Amino acid sequence: MAENKKVLIAEDSSVIQNLTKKILMMQNYSIHSAKNGEQVMKALEQDRFDIILMDINMPVMDGMECTKAIRALDNPEKANIPIIAITGNAKNYSMEDFKDAGINEYLPKPLNFDQLVETVKKLTS
Repeated sequence: MAENKKVLIAEDSSVIQNLTKKILMMQNYSIHSAKNGEQVMKALEQDRFDIILMDINMPVMDGMECTKAIRALDNPEKANIPIIAITGNAKNYSMEDFKDAGINEYLPKPLNFDQLVETVKKLTS
C-alpha cells in the first residue's frame, strides 16, 4: 500500500493541485504541495519525498529548470527522486527533452486520474 509514501505536487493551478491531492490521499499517500520550482527546492531542503509530480509551466522556476536543479543536488537520494512531468503543453517538448532534463514519466493534462495513480504507484514501489 501507499502508506507513508510522500508525494510533492508542484502545480501552480489550485484546482489541479487540490484534485490531485484528493485522489492521492484516497490512496493513502502523504501529500505536500508547492506552487513553483523555487518552493519545490525549499521543500526538498527540509524534507524527503518518494516522488514529485512536476507541472512544467510554473512561475518563478519552471518544471524543466527545477528538475535539472534537483538532478544536480549533492544528496544522491534527493537527486534521484522519481519525477513525473505534468503538462498541457507537451507539444513544446519531446519525450527526449523530458528524459534529458531527468524526468522519469510524463502525463498530459487534462489528467487521467487512473493513469496518475497507476504511474505514482509504479514509481514508488
